[in-house]
Amino acid sequence: MAKYRKLGRTSSQRKALLRNQVTMLFEHGKIITTEAKAKEVSKIAEKLIALAVREKDNFDEVTVEAKVPEKDKNGRRVKKVEDGRKVTVYTTVEKKIKKDQPSRLHARRQMLKVLYPVTEKGTKKSETVNVNMPNKLFDEIAPKYVDRNGGYTRITKIGQRKGDGALEVLLELI
Repeated sequence: MAKYRKLGRTSSQRKALLRNQVTMLFEHGKIITTEAKAKEVSKIAEKLIALAVREKDNFDEVTVEAKVPEKDKNGRRVKKVEDGRKVTVYTTVEKKIKKDQPSRLHARRQMLKVLYPVTEKGTKKSETVNVNMPNKLFDEIAPKYVDRNGGYTRITKIGQRKGDGALEVLLELI
């Protein structure tokens, strides 16, 4: 018996389809798809969530000093003249950052192999924000499943699709 369903596609198409559906599942919390695709997506999603649960607290908080440009009331950088040139004025600020342990860094890279980059669009073009999906997995999704041993997704049958009669299901995070 095969280890996975081929879904009637070439390997590159199948990989792209599954990566996209897993990404959308984590972004929206649920997706509607066919039963065969849902079972494959569920396998991948379960592995990624288990990885996130295992590595969610595996980091150090480090204090670093960062140079930040001073800004005026309009949000523009403050500049002063030195030696006949305009130079931006910087201040030094201490920031706390999370530094991943090696195993968490490896887990993050494993997730990035599967998940596509996601951007959330605002009302204006300048308001688009890149969403860090591994961070979302570590910070939002994994804490919900700490006490759970597997079974992070649920497949609910909806009915047959009108066009081709394929069985549609709702795949959601529990």
